Amino acid sequence: MRATAARAFAVPALLLLLAGAACGAEPALDTRAAPAPVVAGKKINLGPDQNRVRAGKVAAIAAQVPKDVAADGKLTVGFSAGGAPPLVSPATDDTTLIGVETDLAQLVADVLGLEFAPRSSSWENLFLAAKSGKYEVVFSNVTVTEERKDTYDFATYRIDQLGWQVPDTSPITAIKGPADIAGLRVSVGSGTNQEKILLDWDEQNRAAGRKPVEILYYEKYGDVLLALKSGRVQAYFGPNPNIAYNIAVSGGSRIAGTFSGAGPDLQGLIAAMTKKDNGLVKPLNEALNTVIANGEYKEVLERWGLANEAIPESKINPPGLPRQAS
Repeated sequence: MRATAARAFAVPALLLLLAGAACGAEPALDTRAAPAPVVAGKKINLGPDQNRVRAGKVAAIAAQVPKDVAADGKLTVGFSAGGAPPLVSPATDDTTLIGVETDLAQLVADVLGLEFAPRSSSWENLFLAAKSGKYEVVFSNVTVTEERKDTYDFATYRIDQLGWQVPDTSPITAIKGPADIAGLRVSVGSGTNQEKILLDWDEQNRAAGRKPVEILYYEKYGDVLLALKSGRVQAYFGPNPNIAYNIAVSGGSRIAGTFSGAGPDLQGLIAAMTKKDNGLVKPLNEALNTVIANGEYKEVLERWGLANEAIPESKINPPGLPRQAS
């Protein structure tokens, strides 16, 4: 039986640089005045003028794009409005979407000979918009899962690594499995694959007679950071790139463990997601393999300090996070 989740929605907060905020207060920070953060030895540009890495059109791949997608000359790409650096987030103008996800989507649009048209919505609505065809593709740290493959097609472009974030002062030394989180107050994103893993661990703990996990949900990563700082939650389970970025920029917390986004027996993979059988996944896959081969993909990942998440080739619909037992 699953744990009853305690839902908490904190006041809006900025997505990073929260270490100096007063406990429980909404931070008043102007990132425009802050120095450019350095992550994995790379200075990160958070401004709207990104000077993105660009690719050239490949006619043979562009010709494979379905006519209904190519008709308006645009590739409409969905991103999560609640994202955080270095994946996807608003630039310092609070409008322009930037990050490794937008950069990779731009490269794919270039190869397909289409104008990159970014759109943002809530995490849940990304899936609805992709299913309806409103968004032709989603680049938003989406993990391949067996359940999602029933409805969507996937072309992979990064490994999926999850992390456990705890305050520097936490007595928690390492989180490696279910027993390590028994009785803790943990935050996780609703509807994510890490939530599925966390709920599975909680079920294992209950079956073993251990204390259940208290799960708290926040809409923004910035709110999670405030909850960690104030002690409202003891650990956060989320995308490792966000966590590593925040720690590098702000300090005040550490990674207590990492875990594959597809569970203990399979390396999780992040992928471009499109409506199943709409004919777009093959050109997406070939576009990604083109930029992987010519080095532009590597350049983008290095630009955001994510070179360690590179894959050697993009694959279509590989094995994903297994289905949960009913």
